[in-house]
Amino acid sequence: MEILNNLFYFIIVIGVLVIFHEFGHFIAARLSGIRVDVFSIGMGPRLFGYNKVNGFTFGKLPEKFELNGFCDYRVCLFPIGGYVKIAGMIDESLDKSFLETPPQEYEFRSKGTLTKLFVISAGVIMNFILAVLLFSIISYSEGKVVWKTTRIGYVQKNSLAENIGLQQGDKILSIDSKPVADWNEVLTRLSLEKFGSTKTLAILRNFDTIKLRVDGNQVVKAIAKGISNLGLTPEKFVVYVRDVETLAPAGKVGLKHGDTILAVNDEQIDAFDELTYLLSQNKSKPVLLRWKRGNTILSDSVTPTNQGKLGFYPGFHFAGQKDTIYYGVFEALSNGLSETWRASQLFVSSVVQIFKGNISSRESLGGPIAIAKSASQQANLGIIYFLNFIALLSITLAIINILPIPALDGGHFLIILLEGLLRRELPLKAKLVIQNIGIGIIVLLMIYVVFNDITRLIK
Repeated sequence: MEILNNLFYFIIVIGVLVIFHEFGHFIAARLSGIRVDVFSIGMGPRLFGYNKVNGFTFGKLPEKFELNGFCDYRVCLFPIGGYVKIAGMIDESLDKSFLETPPQEYEFRSKGTLTKLFVISAGVIMNFILAVLLFSIISYSEGKVVWKTTRIGYVQKNSLAENIGLQQGDKILSIDSKPVADWNEVLTRLSLEKFGSTKTLAILRNFDTIKLRVDGNQVVKAIAKGISNLGLTPEKFVVYVRDVETLAPAGKVGLKHGDTILAVNDEQIDAFDELTYLLSQNKSKPVLLRWKRGNTILSDSVTPTNQGKLGFYPGFHFAGQKDTIYYGVFEALSNGLSETWRASQLFVSSVVQIFKGNISSRESLGGPIAIAKSASQQANLGIIYFLNFIALLSITLAIINILPIPALDGGHFLIILLEGLLRRELPLKAKLVIQNIGIGIIVLLMIYVVFNDITRLIK
């Protein structure tokens, strides 16, 4: 069931990203007077589609079928991408049959350098636009929730926070001599501001002010898997039950939606990381679980699985003082732009840190399995988390496509720019060799990230 769930959300995420990306190329080509022969969601054999010549059909089109200048909108078998086939352009299909005839005015090859660059860039531009739209929708609908505390409720075992000396109950006063007023500031200053630089924390512990040094490279390594890997949770952080697997230990013991987890073996739960740690220490061993339902405190013995799980989807909320800042349309749009810029900077910085060796590519790079699992997890947390995930993935797709690797948009962009500067096209043989090299690089990268996915599953 979990596999089907992951696959379902993977298809949704990839579908949204591909439709927006390829629509960018599509609309730019149409605006430039260039014919688009195919708009495909998915790769491989055609499952079904529509065109103005023979309407809606299943399966592949007949041999030597003429579209007469119209576009075939299709869905293909493998939901791992998509493409647009632009007339007069050598793309990943390596189709060069159009070279047997003189350039036509509706073909990509007949257009000027600026027009070609516009068409090639449009997919990346649309991915950034999608991210801005999603972040803006989140800002407008949810506002910004500020947790008004800087006191630590839980420090994850063997985490960066524990390694630098932070303890439960510490109150963070300042970072690099700048006072912090809320938890949002703590996370932003510690992880995202001056990314990779070493910082100094001033904390209040038992009426004494203590200074701790945080190595920037260690922060980079920690948040390569997500900001939660800093290992910090604020005080008054509540773990509750969102959904329960009926046949799992949680279902058998009677946990229900909305229940708040209070303790395991009389150890108070102040964070989900604390719950997972305690359960991992008691795999296949009975534990005393205490939870709250309404105003009633319940408890019972429950045995976690051999993986240290109870079988419920968790939810989290901050039970302390918090402020919600609501935004108008234009303020939300401004926030969407700012968040897209911030996320882009963070991704680029992370890539730089990978090349510097500060982040392990094996741990930080994921493929389709990792995307599917993350998509499902975020969707289970709620629509806002899911939209945020799609926005971040859209930015990732955009930046990867910018890279000057043949077969990617960045590679096409570089070739077109070079041809414009030389005032002549590169030889066909050279273009085909470059495309094949690019496809080879992409295939090797895909093999690598899928290998990473499988390795994580085995672990």
